[in-house]
Amino acid sequence: MRTFGALFLITVGAIVLAVGWRGYREGELPAGSNFFRPYRPNRDDNPLAFHFFLALYYASGTALAVWGLLALVGLAPPLPLR
Repeated sequence: MRTFGALFLITVGAIVLAVGWRGYREGELPAGSNFFRPYRPNRDDNPLAFHFFLALYYASGTALAVWGLLALVGLAPPLPLR
């Protein structure tokens, strides 16, 4: 069960990093919703929000991938899956 949780964390971390990289290349990131419309800050209109969410994507993706790698080798607690 430890291996499944670690691979899950690594996969989710890689997906989050891929979304951040794609947003960096395109200049627009998905960042939630603004009532019923999706909120997508872009580099031209709102550079502060764009770079904030880009840093958030990179930090969270890296943290998930590193946690998964550490859980895989036994240095971090695995996900509490039942």
